[in-house]
Amino acid sequence: MNKKLFLILSLVFLIIILIFISLNNLKKKQKKTVVNEKKIEEEIIYNSNIIKNIKYSSKDLKGNKYIILADEGEIDLNNSDIIYLTGVTARIELKDKNEIINISSDFGKYNSLNFNTIFSKNVIINYIDNEITSEYLDYSMIKNKIIISKNVIYKNLENILKADVIELDTLSKDTKIFMHSTKQQVIIKSIN
Repeated sequence: MNKKLFLILSLVFLIIILIFISLNNLKKKQKKTVVNEKKIEEEIIYNSNIIKNIKYSSKDLKGNKYIILADEGEIDLNNSDIIYLTGVTARIELKDKNEIINISSDFGKYNSLNFNTIFSKNVIINYIDNEITSEYLDYSMIKNKIIISKNVIYKNLENILKADVIELDTLSKDTKIFMHSTKQQVIIKSIN
């Protein structure tokens, strides 16, 4: 009887060990599968985020047009209204003034909801006979305002001007040119 009991207990113990090992291996396989699926899913989401040859255009209530083009854009994963752009050019067509403002930059951040755009790195603005270069430009179509900053150089047929910030109202053409520090002055040089 002792031999029978010992044999039964040994078999039960062996079966419990085999079940434990089998369940443990199954959990490891499931974890590996889940990890692999997450990696694939992240790559798909990331790759599907890139858009080539972008063009957005909009018009305000006064008939002014805003057209923005980019070589490439990437949609922000946290806010699908935000698109990060590279190789950016934009055109603001002012209907009442029959004037055009052209903007180009290496990078941009475009909000498709309110059309606000931030241009950065190697920003160039051409407007009639004026050219402004900088490293940063913030354009608000709703406010009709362009704020240009960081290494601002303004050139026209007669002058070269260096400042920290230029604020331009696209409708009224009111322009503010200033330095961040009251100890510094805007530098103006005549070309003639």
